[in-house]
Order: sequence, then C-alpha cells, then structure tokens
Amino acid sequence: MTDPAKYAGLAINQPDVALIFEGGGMRNSYTAGMVVELLARNLNFGRVYGISAGSSHTVNYLVRDATRARASFVDLVKYPRFGGWGSFLRGTGYFNSPYLYEELIENAPAGDPMAFDWDTFAANPAEMHIEAMDWDTGETVAWTRTDVKDAHDLGLKVRASSTMPLFMPPTTIDGHTYMDGGMGDSWGILLNAARADGYERFCIIRTQPRGYRKHAMSRGAQALFRAAFRKHPIVAERTIARWQPYNELCDEIEQLEKTGAAWVFYPDTMDVTNKTTDYDALVRSYETGLAQAQRDIASLLEWLGKPAYKARAPRKGEYRQIARCSFGSREDAILGVERTTF
Repeated sequence: MTDPAKYAGLAINQPDVALIFEGGGMRNSYTAGMVVELLARNLNFGRVYGISAGSSHTVNYLVRDATRARASFVDLVKYPRFGGWGSFLRGTGYFNSPYLYEELIENAPAGDPMAFDWDTFAANPAEMHIEAMDWDTGETVAWTRTDVKDAHDLGLKVRASSTMPLFMPPTTIDGHTYMDGGMGDSWGILLNAARADGYERFCIIRTQPRGYRKHAMSRGAQALFRAAFRKHPIVAERTIARWQPYNELCDEIEQLEKTGAAWVFYPDTMDVTNKTTDYDALVRSYETGLAQAQRDIASLLEWLGKPAYKARAPRKGEYRQIARCSFGSREDAILGVERTTF
C-alpha cells in the first residue's frame, strides 16, 4: 500500500499556470538549473508541457529528481554508451537514443544518477503533455499520462519527442514512426497546447537568449535535408520552414510577457550548442544556468504572488556527488545546420 506521507510534497500549488519547457538538445544543460530550482522551491504546477529535450525536463520535474535533471544533460555524456560517431555509424544515432531513453529509464540501478523512480512519477498528480511528429503524415501526436503504461513506454515517447533529424534514428511506436516534436504544430514551444487546455498564464523556460531569432536555412543545408529525407519529404520541408513560425512564436511570447500573462526565463548567455558533448562545457553551462535560476526565482515568485522565501537545503542524498573526469569533446556543425534546426 502506498504511504501517503511519502508523496505529501507532490500536492499541486500552482494549478492556474502552465509550465512550458522549450527543447534545444544539450542547450537544456543550462535550463536544467531552472528545473532544480523549481524543485527546491517546491513549486508544483498542475500541468507541464515539454517538447524535444524539453520532454526530458518534463519527466525529470514530475519525478522530482534534481540529480537526474542535471545528469540528463551533463553527466550522461560520460557514460560509455552515450553515443558519438561510432554509435552514429552503427545506426543508433550520434546520441544513442534507445539506450539513453528506454534502457536507462527502465534499468538504471538505484544510486545511478539516471535512475528513475516510477512510483513517484505515477503518484504525482500533475499532468504532462509531450509531442512528436509522424514522419509519414506530418501529423502532430500528443501524449499525456493516460497514454503511458510504464517506465519503458514513457522513455520511448520521450525519445520520439526528442528524435533530432539526422542525428538520431526515427522512433516507431505502434506502427507509427515519429521525429522530433519541434517540427510539429507547436514549432518547438507548447504555448498553443497550453492555451487549448484552458490556460491563460504561462511560465515558459526558454533555451535561447532574449531576442534570439532563427534564420532561413542555407541552400546547401536544405539540399542535405531533402536528400536525407527524400522518402519522407515532410521531415525536410518542416525543418526548412520552421524558422518563420518559430520566430512568430517568439514574438508572441514577448507580447505575453509584456502584458503579464507570461513569465519567461531567458538564458543570459548560451555557450553550448544542441549537440555539445564536452563534459566541462556542459558543467559550466549547468552551473551558469543554476546561478541565474537562483537569481531570477524571486521574480517568478513575485509573478506567482508568492513570498520570496529561501529554498530549503537539499536533503541528505538528494544531490548525489558524481566524480568529475575528463571526456573527449567533439563539437559538430555538419554543413552549417547547427543553429538552424533544433
């Protein structure tokens, strides 16, 4: 029988605000600090939206695991099976997605930074919303708690939402094959999904600095995508077209912020890319993001109408120490698509 006291801290205390995590691959190392700070402040939103790498933030927030929030975008690069060009050539992706998502969420042992507490996730009353895109039809599919059977199924759907074109193989679920949710109807930030659920106030965690806008993809990069996805042209065309609706969405978010309908976390700086695998660079990104989150949290609390109390100290064992070691870096910018896709 479940012990109610164990899950008392899961009670929703922000029912009228949608929490939205933007994706961005390894740029989410920076916003992992915001996940940690939200947990430290016991800010429990009633519904959490995440797309692409933001779907990992979503499940880490819902399982209330600060250690896993950091490890997913920092320490994971030290795992021998993380990925790299060998994994890419073997067909499992530059990011070894079956291992990173289904295998670790289901099988990581207790004490491993990536261990996943399914019981806590299941007990959390907050709803989730993640999305992916069907690469045959272009249809956007959304998954909530009712669509998830177990930890393996959850990991598979997070992988589908996070399947970065070219760098990760497509994800097949129940006969449908999916790619990154950032190519779907949301264009990377689930604002319209939250509106459709009736929300009028939004806490949005961005992975690009204020004022960032995408640029049209170069002709060479367009040709690369069209060649790579000639059997599934919707993937190429959505990727090529994404810059304009994404920028319009950024404009809209800025307007919501001006009217007070949104509180937005923008990184002060962004010194990593969506595919950075250098451990030291990711540590710096995380620590910088955490420091900014700790600075900006007072503004969020004011917007929420809460007193700016101090965060509680971590409980014993909550932040597991992970020995630092060097990890070979490899920055990649294949044919100039680095900053024009995800």
